[in-house]
Amino acid sequence: MTPLVNVIGQEGRAAVSSSSELDKRPAVDPHEEPSAEWGWHGGFPKGVKIAGWLSTLAVFGLLIGNHHGRTENIWVILVGLSMAALLIWDQVRSRTSWRR
Repeated sequence: MTPLVNVIGQEGRAAVSSSSELDKRPAVDPHEEPSAEWGWHGGFPKGVKIAGWLSTLAVFGLLIGNHHGRTENIWVILVGLSMAALLIWDQVRSRTSWRR
């Protein structure tokens, strides 16, 4: 049985590689992300959620102050509620993504 062979064209030249070689390739191209060669390369999913909730609380903190009209309060409440709704939607989406 012959292994799977992929032909990849690069500037008019063709390179042949087996499927086992493709498994060893890094997930991130070092040319696009130089930090992938020398260190950790990832995200902070919990940190982003915590920062989102702290930002939402900070937006609601803007309600405290000497406002003369209600227009500012309405905008602050709408922005804060939309941020909270997006954070809740992201949480629900991340919990149910493995079920699809």
